[in-house]
Amino acid sequence: MKIEILGTGCAKCVKTKEVVEKALQESGLQADVVKVEDYETILSYGVMITPGLVIDGEVMIAGKAPSVDNVKKWISG
Repeated sequence: MKIEILGTGCAKCVKTKEVVEKALQESGLQADVVKVEDYETILSYGVMITPGLVIDGEVMIAGKAPSVDNVKKWISG
């Protein structure tokens, strides 16, 4: 599983990374977590407001940090 965190380092972007790490830990799952800061790449996903969270190529949320529970649902399929 590949998880991309879209953002340039804002507080919500940092929070999103923390939430993803916690969700993975609580779920006992592993993923390749990548931080994407390139604007062109972020825009290519259709994300206009960061943070954005992409799991295996699918945008799950944009514009706000997700909850741990939501991330756990998304990564569990």
